[in-house]
Amino acid sequence: MTASTSLPRQAAPPQPARRPPEDPRHKARRRALTLLIIVLLIGVPAGYLVISANQSRNSGKDKEDKYSATGLTAGWPSKVQRRLYQVNVPRPADRIASYETNNWKTSRLYVQFRTNPAGLDTFLQSMGERRDELKKGDIAVSARDRKVSGWTFGGSGSWYGLTHTQKNPAPTQDVVVNMTDPDFPMVYVVSRTVP
Repeated sequence: MTASTSLPRQAAPPQPARRPPEDPRHKARRRALTLLIIVLLIGVPAGYLVISANQSRNSGKDKEDKYSATGLTAGWPSKVQRRLYQVNVPRPADRIASYETNNWKTSRLYVQFRTNPAGLDTFLQSMGERRDELKKGDIAVSARDRKVSGWTFGGSGSWYGLTHTQKNPAPTQDVVVNMTDPDFPMVYVVSRTVP
């Protein structure tokens, strides 16, 4: 046997299949799909970043306005403030305003509102007090707190007050009620807590 007859013959490698030329519609569709994917991969995150940056900037401005306020601001105190300072503004209530101050020693929440007799009773009961515990002529809010809040308790008014003292860290509330119009008492509260 000779060497040429003992080895099997190998077949020639297959010829690669030739692709038919791409038609123009398919080419345009492929390019459009590629462009869409690029836009989605780049445009959507970029748009999200722009929107997020604007919201963050606006949020910062809102907080800056809120915390740079000095004195009472019309509106309800936040739920967190009401819970932390244990000031349960009753419903119905109007002429609501609040202001919070914080420092390393004491945090205070100033709240005022007008309500009806049932609302006053509900408010006092939420602190564990009763209406008959209000003392006529007792201006429980200190001169310092009156200066900070801008409240004046003089002139013609039927003023009643009380101080609800609790052990730290629970807040202590100073309450003054103007009963000039007994159908719509005006309530002023300073709730202070020592962290």
